[in-house]
Amino acid sequence: MRAIRIHRTGAPDVMRLEDIELPPPGPGEARVRHRAIAVNYLDVYYRTGFYPPPPFPFTPGNEGAGDIVAVGKGVKAFKLGDRVAYVSTLGSYAAERNVPIKHLVKLPKSIGYDIAAAIMMKGLTAQFLLRQTYKVKKGDVILVHAAAGGVGQVLCQWGKALGATVIGTAGSEDKAKIARKCGAKHVILYRDEDFAVRVAEITKGEKCDVVYDGVGRATFHASLDCLKPFGMLVSFGSASGAVEAFNLALLAQKGSLFVTRPTLFTFLADRERLERMARELFAAIASGAVKVATPSSKPLSEAASVHAALEARQTVGATVLTP
Repeated sequence: MRAIRIHRTGAPDVMRLEDIELPPPGPGEARVRHRAIAVNYLDVYYRTGFYPPPPFPFTPGNEGAGDIVAVGKGVKAFKLGDRVAYVSTLGSYAAERNVPIKHLVKLPKSIGYDIAAAIMMKGLTAQFLLRQTYKVKKGDVILVHAAAGGVGQVLCQWGKALGATVIGTAGSEDKAKIARKCGAKHVILYRDEDFAVRVAEITKGEKCDVVYDGVGRATFHASLDCLKPFGMLVSFGSASGAVEAFNLALLAQKGSLFVTRPTLFTFLADRERLERMARELFAAIASGAVKVATPSSKPLSEAASVHAALEARQTVGATVLTP
């Protein structure tokens, strides 16, 4: 079986396609034959060592979709041939993998493998951001950084469907068009404008109820200036680098603000919660509230070039790898 293996952290070229042996699924596991494997910025963090990697060599990737081809002892909820999708521990950049049952969800027939692989992590991330971390309601004003990115597009669509006014930031006019198409009523070109000043102008000084920030260091402090009193900054990514330490008194000075740093895997640790989140995501897709564009598809063997493009911010939307 072929899989991407990383023997040391570094640039994209540390990823090598190798032949490995996969043992039979253990108790409580199922073997999934991948039809599509998602690429996420999280994969870059592990490859570069920004997040502590597991023992070498390891296979990156946390998300995929495919068919169950074998089950381990004690597995009753899934059977051979079931269409499934998952967000799990590292190991998805491979033709097949063994996945703990607690991480699998059954995939509705109406959703293709490529769509599922592209949307699971991003869609479940948007779900916990919009429906659990800060529960967006009609009339809220929300700011979404990197609004044309994978999570950003889902946040814009779903946020609008929930009745919020969505303000997005983007790095180019082409990406701004994508954000507007996804439901952003206003889009700020952050390279040309001070986004905090523009937010104040757009909202006539009222500012935002919540800011969703997956960028990190470059946007953190200005994002605080975009919030109304008691507003919440949700930092969920570090594309520009980790947020540096700051004096908590700053939150009081700027209006008794709240800041949180949630992670998807904390929410997914509970099986019942995972199933609820997946049902809500699939329902949002079925209703048309969240439209998922067909992702770009590249062979697994081209994983290094895909990572290079992702880090250079040359990608728009999702990319999946196919074995």
